[in-house]
Amino acid sequence: MKAISCKLLVIGAGPGGYVCATRAGQRGIDTVIVEAKKPGGTCLNIGCIPSKALIHAADEYHKVAQFAADDSPLGIHASAPRIDLAKTMVWKDEIVGRLNGDVAGLLKHAAVKVVEGWARFRDGKTVEVETETGLQVIHAEQVVIATGSRPVELAALPFGGRVISSTEALALRQVPRRMVVVGAGYIGLELGTAFAKMEAHVTIVEALPRILPQYDTALTRPVEMRLRQLGVDILTGAKATGLTAAGDGLKIETSDGQSKVLAADNILVAVGRTPFTAGWGLEAIDLDLDGPFLRIDERCRTSMRGIYAIGDVTGEPMLAHRASAQGEMVARIIAGEKRSWDSMCIPTICFTDPEIVVAGLLPEAAKATGIDIRIGMSPFQANGRALTLDQDAGFIRVVARADNHLILGIQGVGAGIAELSATFSTAIEMGARLEDITAIIHAHPTQSETMKEAARSALNHSLDPSRQNRLSQIHPQSTQ
Repeated sequence: MKAISCKLLVIGAGPGGYVCATRAGQRGIDTVIVEAKKPGGTCLNIGCIPSKALIHAADEYHKVAQFAADDSPLGIHASAPRIDLAKTMVWKDEIVGRLNGDVAGLLKHAAVKVVEGWARFRDGKTVEVETETGLQVIHAEQVVIATGSRPVELAALPFGGRVISSTEALALRQVPRRMVVVGAGYIGLELGTAFAKMEAHVTIVEALPRILPQYDTALTRPVEMRLRQLGVDILTGAKATGLTAAGDGLKIETSDGQSKVLAADNILVAVGRTPFTAGWGLEAIDLDLDGPFLRIDERCRTSMRGIYAIGDVTGEPMLAHRASAQGEMVARIIAGEKRSWDSMCIPTICFTDPEIVVAGLLPEAAKATGIDIRIGMSPFQANGRALTLDQDAGFIRVVARADNHLILGIQGVGAGIAELSATFSTAIEMGARLEDITAIIHAHPTQSETMKEAARSALNHSLDPSRQNRLSQIHPQSTQ
């Protein structure tokens, strides 16, 4: 097969890679992108999008099931609900397929050449790709590595049979009667919650003392309460040690040294993700590493001239929107613009029930800087919109400097709060102060009003001062 040359080669068509290639193509840069599977990467095909589709389907089924149980406070009644998971998966796959086509269309319209196959470096300027029609050699002036990440596999629980990763969980055609989830991070809890709502008996096994350890307990407490309401068993301080001899159960060891066996139809291992650095010839170019990740600077440049890296392969936070932002920045740099990474906050979202959003600094991280801070909080129990949605668990919290009231962080936990993540981030990126938030007229009735009340609380200007005293007793870690 004849070798091809280009100015820019992007390896990986995930949310970082395809954005980078599209933006470069739109600027007239001769661009080639290589992808071994479908465009869109993990996020679109086996991650963010299909998981949110499954979560939505589970939510809808659970609502109907509650109505059938005749315990709906809304006075709605239904009968004999059931979920056909195979049909749900067809609907999910149709969404993924539509978005695959959208990504392919973006690349085509930007005149980006797509090469399907597995890429491997020969040297810093040359890549060979195993395609269906043979070996394709590509010479490039500059290269962007956007290979992403993959699920972490435990030595004691290799994937296969009943032991599945999130990829297989998102392809199940029947709801398992019993599911054990190893790992209480966001992936495990999102999927565990969804299957619990579809009436699987779910058990969470977490080696650390509590769920979602990256967040403080004030944020995770409503999630844990909801999990228990759904009948989920939560075993913290418990370590998975392997399968039973028959392969039909998980052996665990509890914090007090006891050994137990948990029967399971499926064991979902969700203990994190690791960068995809193997199999594409890293040894041929000898890039510097930062732990397991590729080391990059503020312009996403690696240790080799002309080679950039973006997305999960470069470190935390391993988020699609971070990868996309890096991809766009690198495309601009290659087009000749002066750009560097200067983002003040990258919001993180946990799509549990209720959802968690974190933008900027958590209270403990803010205190660790040595700056005196103010913390304000307002609960959704005092929000009219949340009450009318029958979804009043959780709160919004604002963290600000005590001296000039500059907002350092905004967090919240509540139903549908993911849609406020951009509002939180915008306030931080634009250098808003508490007074700026309280001066904004928030539409009523909306959940966003809770953000304004949290800012008022931080200024000790709450409409209901007695509420703050009550909150400090209920959520001592969340208030000033």
